[in-house]
Amino acid sequence: MTDLTPAELKARLKTLGLYGLMSSWEQIADKPWLPEVLAIEERERQKRSLERRLRSSRVAAFKPMADFDWSWPKRLDRQAVDELFALGFLKSGHNAVLVGPNGVGKTMILKNVAHHAIVRGHTVRFATASDMLADLAAQDSASALARGLRRYTVPQVLCVDEVGYLSYDNRYADLLFEVVTRRYDAQKPLLLSTNKAFSQWSEVFPHAACVVTLVDRLIHRAEVIEIEADSYRRKEAKDLSVARSKHRRGKKA
Repeated sequence: MTDLTPAELKARLKTLGLYGLMSSWEQIADKPWLPEVLAIEERERQKRSLERRLRSSRVAAFKPMADFDWSWPKRLDRQAVDELFALGFLKSGHNAVLVGPNGVGKTMILKNVAHHAIVRGHTVRFATASDMLADLAAQDSASALARGLRRYTVPQVLCVDEVGYLSYDNRYADLLFEVVTRRYDAQKPLLLSTNKAFSQWSEVFPHAACVVTLVDRLIHRAEVIEIEADSYRRKEAKDLSVARSKHRRGKKA
């Protein structure tokens, strides 16, 4: 910041919208405190912007990827997961779909990628499929639905978790189709996790006519990452149970 030319300092004032200081440019242009004032203002704005993006993302709490046990899955393309953290999908507009049974880390990966994108300055929305579709279905007018759809189509990244855990009626299928289509047309990436193979999505949305087209648009520009593993949550629960049993036996001894 201290090496900025007068022209660069003035441009930075304009970018920050500090028009009061700009109006007094002739008086402050050579002041030694000006670069530090600009640095303080930029840091504070970056901090507030990050806090706003974190709040609006709804990512909530999550385990860091440092805790992910890569040795546990029988099959998982680690390079494909690592590439998600490079955020190349933001430029290409490609989707990413994590497919695998319950308890294998799909949500953990999605939340870590979402948080990484937020820290890098991007807007993100995270929601389970059931929460998102219930939110949209609850809108009682065309204008309210339009506002609701914007919540899921405006952010640069949308993460939809747990598709396939519940079955939905035609109305919910149409709403998911609308979100996917709008993001598809805008070339905005959608990151999604599901415990169902695409061939089973007709069970998730029974009798919905749009399922084939929905899947087609979702995977047309997408990286599909399959995870084959037993439930890690069940493993942790079993390990905890064994540890508690040992502890109780130790107390008796």
